Amino acid sequence: MTASGAAGGERSTPGELRRAGAADRRLRLAAIVLALVGLGIAAYLTYVHYEEIRPVCGLGGDCVKVQSSEWSKLAGIPVAVLGLVGYAIILASLFVPGEEALIVGALTALVGFGFSAYLTYRELFTIDAICQWCVASAIVMTLLAILTTSRLLLAPGDHQRGALPYVG
Repeated sequence: MTASGAAGGERSTPGELRRAGAADRRLRLAAIVLALVGLGIAAYLTYVHYEEIRPVCGLGGDCVKVQSSEWSKLAGIPVAVLGLVGYAIILASLFVPGEEALIVGALTALVGFGFSAYLTYRELFTIDAICQWCVASAIVMTLLAILTTSRLLLAPGDHQRGALPYVG
């Protein structure tokens, strides 16, 4: 039998399930590493914010201008704190089994990706300055969105390839 998905109603073979499990382990490990990197970046930027110190910023960037702009907070909450929470949720979801954890991780990463894209737009076209830490965080969140969404779409569900109906 092959993994033909919901339309065919056929079950995956043991070999296909083993390969899918190995792929998921690799995606999960990569996501754990990236979530830890993102957590580190967000923790550093949160520390810099609350200690009111200048962030280390090279490569011709202007992290202070970005960190002190009106877009550095959302509803009074520093964006770095939002990133810290987002990365923590993604990291925690990687250690919880089940479809719900896959959905939470992917959804959080996709929201983080969208918000990072918006903030990068603001850096480029409104603030007219680039923060290397913010760019690094945006890259990490983009990769996490790809990995966590891939895990969700490739996860075995009830006798179908994708964890979500009609996917995979």
